Amino acid sequence: MSTLDALDTKLLLALIEDPRAQIADLAERLGVARNTVQSRFRRLQRAEILRGGGREVDLEALGYDVVAFMTLEVVHRELDAVIAGLRRVPAILEAHEISGRGDIWCRLAATDTHGLQSALRSVLRIRGVIRSETVLALHTHIGYRADQILRRSLETAGVARQEGEPTAP
Repeated sequence: MSTLDALDTKLLLALIEDPRAQIADLAERLGVARNTVQSRFRRLQRAEILRGGGREVDLEALGYDVVAFMTLEVVHRELDAVIAGLRRVPAILEAHEISGRGDIWCRLAATDTHGLQSALRSVLRIRGVIRSETVLALHTHIGYRADQILRRSLETAGVARQEGEPTAP
């Protein structure tokens, strides 16, 4: 399943906006029956468009399988304007102000290299962008994850309790 109809798309957007929304609330918000939302939700999960318990959207499953990382050098006094400009480029999934080589790091997704090129050109037109460097992701070996940090936190808290040290609230 790589194409979505309007209801599928609205459901995904609603889940992104409120990941804790209940099926009944989603049905009311979308103006459809609860069973309709439930069946769409299950279908999106089976197609692996929704992962992580149904709250993470797999863009690759939707055809956005070109992922790139862009490092930008910007005029520092224009940083806020550059960030505002980046918010208007739909292909940008995230942007971080960084230290080291470059000033801003962005992750982008596109359906093909033409879409990526269009997004890159949009970024380069933003006032204050001096230079960019872009690399393509060939394969994701480790996706975004927080579970390892949380498990380590539990292990550390367990050791602290065993040693009689106070733990953070």
